[in-house]
Amino acid sequence: MAHGKTLFKRITFFSLMLIGLLGLPLAASAVGKWAEGPMHWSQARRDSAEIAPAPETTPEAVVHVYAARAWSWRGIFGVHTWIAVKQPDAAHYTRFEVMGWQLRHSNTAVRATNGNPDGYWFGSKPDLLREIRGAEAEALIPRIFAAAKSYPHASTYRVWPGPNSNTFTAHIARQVPELRLDLPPTAVGKDFIPEGGIFAEAPSGTGYQVSFFGLAGLMLALEEGIEVNVLGLTLGVDVTSPALKLPGVGRVGFPD
Repeated sequence: MAHGKTLFKRITFFSLMLIGLLGLPLAASAVGKWAEGPMHWSQARRDSAEIAPAPETTPEAVVHVYAARAWSWRGIFGVHTWIAVKQPDAAHYTRFEVMGWQLRHSNTAVRATNGNPDGYWFGSKPDLLREIRGAEAEALIPRIFAAAKSYPHASTYRVWPGPNSNTFTAHIARQVPELRLDLPPTAVGKDFIPEGGIFAEAPSGTGYQVSFFGLAGLMLALEEGIEVNVLGLTLGVDVTSPALKLPGVGRVGFPD
């Protein structure tokens, strides 16, 4: 009987601790989102954040990966990610991303558009996650095109737990591991392994992960560190650039 009570207390303690680790960061993120105030999507900024080098003054090839807070309540939990590339001497960037609303109007959620590579995402300024330029970028761009074309969930979109825009970016990263892409912990959907897979390389290509449909899993990788996926939310520790990884908030510590 005493053993049963002790076990119950331990389960209760760990349950409360898990709720705190998940709930408190999300509450802080919600407060930050609420402080931005209400805005209709049509009034939100979509112009350039002036991060990407201008094509007319940059003849070399460029690969950029961006993340920006998702629109509306989704931004409490996570970010939207995309990849922008520019061929040598090209006059424009090609931007690859997945958008759920597009699937309602076409037979694919994948978008490949020539235009603004670094625009505000409905009011949220993007962060540059990865930059590769020159000959290395030139060699990777055809493979990025091929990876985008091979995305197996182009006709499916789910905000949670995936497949979504971050599942798409993680797919490209796995197909092109030279990107060494460490997606932020707020990229909900990055752990949804395509085609119902359970085991996969980490998106950075520097380790491995196990994930059950993006709802629960574990990742061990040099770039990402140690990440635990609980209901699509990430808790973790970055070892190489010391930081905590918290749901909603993201990284807390040294810059990646």
